[in-house]
Amino acid sequence: MKASLRHASRLLLVALCLPLGAFAAVSQPTHEFRLDNGLKVIVREDHRAPVVVSQLWYRVGSSYERPGFTGLSHALEHMMFKGSAKLGPGESSRILRELGAEENAFTSDDYTAYYQVLARDRLEVALEMESDRLASLRLPADEFTREIEVIKEERRLRTEDNPSALAWERFKTAAYPATGYRTPTIGWMADLERMTVEDLRAWHEDWYSPNNAILVVVGDVGVDEVRTLAERHFAAIPARPLPAARVPLEVPALGERRLTLEVKTQLPSLLMGFNVPGLASSDNPREIHALRLIAELLDGGYSARLPTRLEREEELVTGVSASYDPFNRGDSLFVLSARPNLQRGKTLEQVEAGLWRELERLKNEAPSTDELARVRAQLIAGLVYERDSIASQATSIGMLETVGLSWQLLDQELDALKAVTPADIQAAARRLFQRERLTLAQVLPLPSTQASAEESRDE
Repeated sequence: MKASLRHASRLLLVALCLPLGAFAAVSQPTHEFRLDNGLKVIVREDHRAPVVVSQLWYRVGSSYERPGFTGLSHALEHMMFKGSAKLGPGESSRILRELGAEENAFTSDDYTAYYQVLARDRLEVALEMESDRLASLRLPADEFTREIEVIKEERRLRTEDNPSALAWERFKTAAYPATGYRTPTIGWMADLERMTVEDLRAWHEDWYSPNNAILVVVGDVGVDEVRTLAERHFAAIPARPLPAARVPLEVPALGERRLTLEVKTQLPSLLMGFNVPGLASSDNPREIHALRLIAELLDGGYSARLPTRLEREEELVTGVSASYDPFNRGDSLFVLSARPNLQRGKTLEQVEAGLWRELERLKNEAPSTDELARVRAQLIAGLVYERDSIASQATSIGMLETVGLSWQLLDQELDALKAVTPADIQAAARRLFQRERLTLAQVLPLPSTQASAEESRDE
């Protein structure tokens, strides 16, 4: 393991010394077609090994849910493994394990996906299973009764007993006042307590139809083979009318919102989120790519601005980060987070002022050509090496398609990043890093937690 990490590090160092032209994307043969029932199929050929990734994506996630009925998408993901017309609970997983395949599923704000990684000559097994549970899912009441308790325990462990996750969940409810992105993907506990198996049956009926799904196959396959298998297993499943689903658009300048969150942590921290567009909700893609580069410029490794200045030079913080996800179905957040250096007597107010200084510097002074070139090469190198994996390629394609973008952006992305100029960075910072777009949370230890921590130090 350590040897492979050292090898990867050497590759990255070499990559950062190469000119951007060396990162030109090599377009792999990619094919797209649609069945008569609306199922979209995307096949990307990668013949380096006799392996294939099959993913079935549905355009539904927690941002589609309404108050009182949260957590449905995630709960249904769990129940999709509990039996269908051909197979009983858990049998599909057992069969895939016996074939040496890997399988799993995941739910997000904007989509739910199911995937298998397996030998190319076993692709049909995966497609037959997916079509079976799409067309004839069984939702046994006794299985639901057991599984909803598993989900509630998952929420307790991952959110309610995790101070950082709990603070982030509460922060999002303030940062996304107008859209379903405020909804936790796992759902609110009160809604899990009153969820019924009938709720899940209705959710499956509403959203799980071929005209709301995308089949992505990447690996050692050809389009004709996949077309034959898709027709065989999915063509007979009828399309159904879908509920209306509009793009989640936030109020861009609602006014500065501040909140104080007390959780079971021993150290305070700061969260700052700016309401900004995503790639699917923006009419200016260059601004979106500029935001991606700003996140890398501020927090792209040891030499990035925030750790260099705030952590090592000023000793203002003990940890700091910047993040931005442009691949939402709607608007997004640009997030800064930091922990004050308590040993140096630093406060959350000083940390906030330090973060604002870095943002104002971006507004007032465009980055140098050399700095932007370094940051861009670093970001592109990461994307290139990430996409060496067929699973990563498939996930990127499925994600783009389910949020309303095109898989073709995968092959255009590097050129789009190369086109961003220092002036674009400055313009994006000036327009978007404004207080009227800001949600700020001071995350503080509960008084009892802080007292316990102080007692432990005294001992």
